[in-house]
Amino acid sequence: MAAGIPHPQHNHILDALPQPERERLFPYLKLVALPLGKALYESGDMLRHIYFPTDAIVSLLYVLKDGASAEIAVVGNDGAIGVALFMGGETTTNRAIVQSAGSAYRLTGARLKEEFGRHGELQHILLRYTQALITQMAQTAVCNRHHTVDQQLCRWLLLSLDRLSSCELTMTQELIANMLGVRREGVTEAAGTLQKLGVIRYRRGQITVLDRPRLEQLSCECYGVVKNETDRLLSLALTR
Repeated sequence: MAAGIPHPQHNHILDALPQPERERLFPYLKLVALPLGKALYESGDMLRHIYFPTDAIVSLLYVLKDGASAEIAVVGNDGAIGVALFMGGETTTNRAIVQSAGSAYRLTGARLKEEFGRHGELQHILLRYTQALITQMAQTAVCNRHHTVDQQLCRWLLLSLDRLSSCELTMTQELIANMLGVRREGVTEAAGTLQKLGVIRYRRGQITVLDRPRLEQLSCECYGVVKNETDRLLSLALTR
């Protein structure tokens, strides 16, 4: 693999596979670019591929009839987009849109199902990941109901940072508001508070986290719950 080109093992799921499964799957992986704003699938679409991000972040959103939306989970190098393929549903009611541009490795649904049907490590790892994803979705629902916009923004920033190799995010306040399902004014106020505290620097759609420990202190418990469960399930997959 040439320098600068993402390797499949930059994705935690693919990295956790034992060598025999890598040899069966890696030749069929296709590296694809994920530009900002690209929709990998819409609600109700028949899924044909699963994506394993390496340095991109994808938001899973629920969109209402009036166009309003709210993020239910973020997926980066920790996971995969398209879990309905191996769960038997083939379609999903959410939307998957690229939140932070980058790359991913794509695998056809047919090839995924063939390997999943071997009941080997890929099946075990994907089911563990799905459990972590369900935890994130449930915790997001609780957070959106019970915690302040300030706390939600801190949680969202931390979850995004965990899936990037830098402390910078390119994201407008309007997009953040759409992700969180809140008014833009609320995000503007929350971002302004964090900037005054010296936790972040925000200018022209570029957010730089300056003090991550302080950001974690200001976040609600939801971030820790999701991170601990994700780390636990991944470590179980790696040590199995």
